[in-house]
Amino acid sequence: MKTLWYGGTIYTMIGEGDTTEAVLTDGDKIIQTGTYEQLAPFAEQQQFLNGAVMYPGFIDSHIHLIGYGELLLKRRVHHVTTAAQFLEEVRDEASKLDGTEWMYIDMWDENRMDRIPSIDELDALYSGPMLLRRVCRHVCLTNHAGLEKLKVTKQSEDPVGGAYGRDEHGNLNGLLYENANDALLDLASANIPEEQLDEMIRLAIDDLVAHGITGVHSEDLGYFGHYTKSFGAYNRVIGKERYFRAHMLRNHRVFEEMITDGVTFDNPFLEPGAMKIFADGSFGGNTAYLNAPYEGTKTTGIQIHSDEEMASWIALARSHNTAVAVHAIGDGAIEQVITALEQVPAVEMRDRYIHGSLCTPVQIQRLAALNIIVDAQPLFLLSDMPWVAERLGEERSHYLYPWKEFLRAGIVLGAGTDAPIERISPFETIWAGVTRKKVGGEVYQPSQCLSRYEMLHMYTVGSAYTGNQETYRGHIAPNYDADFTILDRDLLHCTEEEILSTAVMKTVVAGKIVYEQKS
Repeated sequence: MKTLWYGGTIYTMIGEGDTTEAVLTDGDKIIQTGTYEQLAPFAEQQQFLNGAVMYPGFIDSHIHLIGYGELLLKRRVHHVTTAAQFLEEVRDEASKLDGTEWMYIDMWDENRMDRIPSIDELDALYSGPMLLRRVCRHVCLTNHAGLEKLKVTKQSEDPVGGAYGRDEHGNLNGLLYENANDALLDLASANIPEEQLDEMIRLAIDDLVAHGITGVHSEDLGYFGHYTKSFGAYNRVIGKERYFRAHMLRNHRVFEEMITDGVTFDNPFLEPGAMKIFADGSFGGNTAYLNAPYEGTKTTGIQIHSDEEMASWIALARSHNTAVAVHAIGDGAIEQVITALEQVPAVEMRDRYIHGSLCTPVQIQRLAALNIIVDAQPLFLLSDMPWVAERLGEERSHYLYPWKEFLRAGIVLGAGTDAPIERISPFETIWAGVTRKKVGGEVYQPSQCLSRYEMLHMYTVGSAYTGNQETYRGHIAPNYDADFTILDRDLLHCTEEEILSTAVMKTVVAGKIVYEQKS
């Protein structure tokens, strides 16, 4: 049915400030833009915007969709500031379990706490295995029951690309880093039933559309048991129960198996994406891989793959005409990735550098020469500062989250949250990119602040370009998807403070209103 959208400000994102008076859609596509007078005769129904502001649908360029839904179901402890408070949360959760099943708690952050609880304190509260995940999800905490599930003892050697935490006497302290963390996660999540995976996706999508997000680039394949479980959940829910779009990165651990199995993406709301590779960890866990040690330490973090292994994963992707999307936080990690990509030809699908956290001017120029996209999460800056500057030192801190330098070099940026790592709100993300400060706080490197338009470009055109979708998504123009984010205010002209209180009036996916604010 042909529908006319009019009666507000409609930004096309074709150019800065470009607007149109009205938009005519037919089913899931835009067929024309123009004036109300021109298009009204062709409309079978009308949607009056009542003064609201309409943008191309916002796309979160990096998220873990099922992981975000899981977070909404689990106990979260991001608010705790002491070990005592953390242990009280553990005690309360233990009272709800039978003493043998897995305990899940998420989002602890030692940078907000006086200390991390000891393994003996955890043992005293629960006899079953624990998976207590740090906010970055590259580190977790467990008890001795969890270590027994892993078959890890004091004599165990660290796994390749990971580490077992130890105290000053060499005893295991329950902390697990990178691949050791992943091994416990695999054990804890392998038997999650399909019904729960479906519910996680529903919860995540319902929250996303309520925040104006019409689609995501997501990485969930390779978690929660065999990849077919997650992929099956996506296909059961998306396009059937929920209208939503997902561009799906394929974890390097399951990529070749999916190719061999002949997996097809027949669902029009799902698209295959690049091979996802982790090059390192996080600043918070001191596992981001640096070219030189963290301040006051001898460690440079964790390099998850050797240079040879990284090259082999990229070669595998290229053998199937596929790009890579590489998580790289430290300057050592992105150095490894750039060097490997300089040795192979490009493909039509675009390679992406996920996070763009610590990158030197020389590395930026090399990225630009390779036409690599930067998949940026502006909220990382506000979560990491000021403690990350202390870990990196003054000189390296100048190269943290250099968004403006990426743009000056001609690199396209997409906007994401890495949810469940960060909050899902695009308005908090836009605020972070524009102001580079916490509310009432100091501005971190003002020269790297982005304009309102640049942030909106990242959420629309940039995120679409990141996934090779720029010919049909990211603009309001004929033949583009009828995906719209409709807000109560003009993000280009409201005050900075008003960005954070923006309300979503409607979210539209494939021409259907999937969220509408209740009056």
